[in-house]
Amino acid sequence: MPTVAPLDLEGHCVAAVFLGHVPHFALADGAVHRLDNGHKTVQANDGLLAAFHDAANDRLITGGEDGKVFAVKAGGETQEVANAGKKWITSVAAGPQGAIAYATGKTAFVRFTDGKTREFAHPRSVEGLAFSPKGMRFGVARYNGATLHFPAAEGKPVDLEWAGAHTCITFSPDGAFLVTTMQENALHGWKLSDGKHMRMSGYPGKVKSLSWSVKGKWLASSGAPAAIVWPFSGKDGPMGKAPLELGTRGNAMVTAVACHPSQDVVAVGYDDGMVMAVRFSDAKEVLLRRPGKGAITAMMWDREERRVAFGSAAGDCGVIDITA
Repeated sequence: MPTVAPLDLEGHCVAAVFLGHVPHFALADGAVHRLDNGHKTVQANDGLLAAFHDAANDRLITGGEDGKVFAVKAGGETQEVANAGKKWITSVAAGPQGAIAYATGKTAFVRFTDGKTREFAHPRSVEGLAFSPKGMRFGVARYNGATLHFPAAEGKPVDLEWAGAHTCITFSPDGAFLVTTMQENALHGWKLSDGKHMRMSGYPGKVKSLSWSVKGKWLASSGAPAAIVWPFSGKDGPMGKAPLELGTRGNAMVTAVACHPSQDVVAVGYDDGMVMAVRFSDAKEVLLRRPGKGAITAMMWDREERRVAFGSAAGDCGVIDITA
């Protein structure tokens, strides 16, 4: 049975990540806790609204009610990288070349590594941000679709329309597909080469967590009593194909998913605090953590593939060692 090192905190856990080999837990009050030869804490934002794990640069990007964007590194070093005055920072993302995007109201900003910033205005509020893994472009989730920008060039943005409120956005690891979560219980996707639509509906709840498998062949999602895992290996993504339903429980909803770094396995977190690992090929399940306090809101595997950091809506955080 895997062992769990608990960290009992107060408040909603927005992000649970490994920076270097150290687990970090960012809470809604803006404090970032880490287990680094004991429990240590740094204060980033005054009220945390958004966080993004910048894997390429081994840092956590945070944005909050104080209008500031911070970069937090493994040793607790915290640097303010942007400031929007008194406006709330509602979404953050980081790109492969070290650029950072953040949003406030109807405006998205991109801050380049040289410190220059460009702003991109939209007719409605910006709900989600993501950089493409290839090339310098980023996507904005908004009302009635998504917009693709090319911040390093002067080209026109590309608008991808689909009626409804789009709240979160992600590119596939190969950059071929763009997927958004919606205010209704659905995902929507576009094949970027030809703009073809992909409808992924039928969820009983809202999708709040997405995770791509290692080579981008699968997209795992929350929002149902199982992890709903869509196949993206074909040229048209999941169109005409049924998703896998992994870790089904009749009495609990999946609230967080985190795909394994190298294998077709997903860690599944539930609204009662339970965590399971499930294999795609045969749906074999391993219990990683028994139910606890609060719905699981954040999870991440470490680089050695033996630990999972998790956090809950009640501040019930910790690290699962699957090799123990």
